Amino acid sequence: MRCIIANFAFDLTAREVTEAMTGVSPEPITGPSVRIGRRTYPVKQVGAVVTRQDRRDFTAGEITRAMTRLGFTCFPAPGATPADPVKNASGLLGGPSQEG
Repeated sequence: MRCIIANFAFDLTAREVTEAMTGVSPEPITGPSVRIGRRTYPVKQVGAVVTRQDRRDFTAGEITRAMTRLGFTCFPAPGATPADPVKNASGLLGGPSQEG
């Protein structure tokens, strides 16, 4: 499947990602993560290994979207709460807050 990561096109398959991550020890998870096989890796680590790019060149969102499309299970950052879309839109539009 073709994925655009950091403005570069990559043709990735789930098998290639799994093989690339074989033997790689997961780093501590502090942000979004992805389960590959029986291990859970930070998405930035997976992105760096698979694309061979510096982690500063791509976002966690780009890798999360690519891994989700490839069929891997992705998880949000630990302790992250899902955003309330109404509160978010209200804040962006300068409306009254929905607190209460």
